[in-house]
Amino acid sequence: MPPPKGSSRKNRSTPVAGGCTSDGTRHLARVSESTPSPLPDLPPPPASLLVGAALFLDFDGTLAPIADTPDGVIVDNDLLAMLARLRDGLEGRLAIVSGRSITTLRDLGFADFLLAGTHGLEFAGPGEDVEAPPRRPAVDDAEAAFHAFADGKPGVLVERKSISVGLHFRGAPQWGVDAGELASELAARLGLAVQPGKMLFELRPGGADKGSAVHTLMTRMPMAGGRPLFIGDDVTDEEGFAAAAQLGGAGILVGPPRETLAAFSLEQVAAVRHYLQRGLSGRAE
Repeated sequence: MPPPKGSSRKNRSTPVAGGCTSDGTRHLARVSESTPSPLPDLPPPPASLLVGAALFLDFDGTLAPIADTPDGVIVDNDLLAMLARLRDGLEGRLAIVSGRSITTLRDLGFADFLLAGTHGLEFAGPGEDVEAPPRRPAVDDAEAAFHAFADGKPGVLVERKSISVGLHFRGAPQWGVDAGELASELAARLGLAVQPGKMLFELRPGGADKGSAVHTLMTRMPMAGGRPLFIGDDVTDEEGFAAAAQLGGAGILVGPPRETLAAFSLEQVAAVRHYLQRGLSGRAE
């Protein structure tokens, strides 16, 4: 479905990756040869977009509210049951695409779903071994430096992932600038990529993002043949929006207005669930 009026993009380059703000977000990088449009022009998505879709769903901030700590998120059985019905209705074309590791996603309850973890560095289907590069010693070095930084700073947390490490400061936002400077210095010294997010900085191997995850999964069954629809809330989801649009689909931004490559918007997590449930019920607008 083409983007609605008021959300057309001009084919020109946007600036390459700007800086990071103190809350861990970054200015929109050049994730496509398109000019981002402001969110106020974006309408809510019609449920008809779900018909024939290959559905890509972010997790934190999209399917569940962002918690104060990574371990504080609870996935309720109603959500899992709804997603399972939606997946079955889409003939399997539903994937969770998250910054979390696949091990963590499975522990949260998503073991029966197609998963892309660690921002497109990991892939696995139900019952499959995780397809991922090995953990690099540089990530262990970064983790040690993050722990040294967090020591004595209540509210600053280190999250160890399978092939990456995150530094969270949601509970201590005054340390955001220092955390960003440390992450940038470590990335340059250790040959890692900085992945800014909401109140966090993550260090990981480069070469993948949520956009590359979309492109990879769209070449594989069961996603191949569907029209990509990517729903997410963070700047890390912009690459997913761009990839979906490049492949003839669209992105849906969740949350308050900001510059985005999405074609549609939903206000919050509850609106995402309502939208998916409406599509499951076949109530197209």
